[in-house]
Amino acid sequence: MQIYEELQARGLIAQVTDEPQIRELINHGGAKFYIGFDPTADSLHVGHFMALCLMKRLQMAGNKPVVLLGGGTGFIGDPSGRTDMRSMMHAETIRHNCECFKKQMERFIEFGEDEAIVVNNADWLLDLNYIDLLRDVGPCFSVNAMLRAECYRQRMERGLSFFEFNYMIMQAYDFLYLHSHYGCNMQFGGDDQWSNMLAGTDLIRRKTGKDAYDLTNLIHGEEEARRAREASRALFAGAGDDSHMPETLLGEGDVPDDGIRLLDLLAACGLASSKTEARRLIQQGGVSIDGSRVNTIDFVVAKADLFHGIKIKKGKKIYRRVVVK
Repeated sequence: MQIYEELQARGLIAQVTDEPQIRELINHGGAKFYIGFDPTADSLHVGHFMALCLMKRLQMAGNKPVVLLGGGTGFIGDPSGRTDMRSMMHAETIRHNCECFKKQMERFIEFGEDEAIVVNNADWLLDLNYIDLLRDVGPCFSVNAMLRAECYRQRMERGLSFFEFNYMIMQAYDFLYLHSHYGCNMQFGGDDQWSNMLAGTDLIRRKTGKDAYDLTNLIHGEEEARRAREASRALFAGAGDDSHMPETLLGEGDVPDDGIRLLDLLAACGLASSKTEARRLIQQGGVSIDGSRVNTIDFVVAKADLFHGIKIKKGKKIYRRVVVK
């Protein structure tokens, strides 16, 4: 099973703009994609956790992630899914939250040369000249089309400020900037971001004549949301409580009858970005299974144990329950 099909099977893909092209790019490591994170708090939450899971899996498949911190858009706030206007945050709070996000993400995403990169849209949005922006991208947006977008239509009865109305333009401009300066060809986001994301691909097409692509993911149902909330508590708060442990579900066909090597299992459940990293973790004594440290690189986890579920601990604070269903 290739990575795109795996993401589909796990329910991590809701909508796409051009499925054949997106599948081709993702499955062959040709996607340089970004996900935006607006710093509305000083800690990542459940929605961010789902995005990071997606980002990690795609990075392991050879695609290049770009983490976009919303140090600029955070001054406005995304109206998607809101019934009222977000409270305005001070500049220092936004900067602090961005730094907190970056530190937390470094625990899960590999950053560095030829790896993921972190950028902050404050670096280009805060220096924009308003008149220049209107002349440059204003003609590319239809107010009628914007008002038909779900994120704005839901707010019309309660009132939508011009302040928030600009958010779609800012997000679209981000995609154009990342496409032009970093070679991003794909944007991932939550399903409620669909209208904003389409605005970005349309802006790129109008300004450059080139294609870019969108993909959204969605948390399905209350049970999945509950699991994700538990996972985010454990991962982002550093908890070791078993009741709040993230879980990886493997298909019976994913595990050979004679068991699976721990090296492969660590990579499969996202605790290591590669077998090389998994080997290093084991050699350094950083991996435990059900409370017992594993020191053998060739350690094999029995399939029968996985049917009951095992608890893997990486380092001091990262936990994962792995189960074969």
